[in-house]
Amino acid sequence: MSKPAQIDPPEDPEIAAKRKAIKEGIASADAGKVVPYEDVRRWLLSWGTKDELPPPECP
Repeated sequence: MSKPAQIDPPEDPEIAAKRKAIKEGIASADAGKVVPYEDVRRWLLSWGTKDELPPPECP
C-alpha cells in the first residue's frame, strides 16, 4: 500500500517574512554590503550618551 501524499500546512506569513529577510540579508552580505565593525561599535558605545550617534550606513 502506498503512503498518502503529505500535505504541507500553509506557512505562517510572519515566518515567511523572516525567512525572506534572512535570505536577503545573506545575499547582501555575500555581495559585500556590510557595515564595518568599528562603525557599529562606535555607534553602540554612543547609546545613552548626550552625543548619541545615528546608526551607521553601508558604504
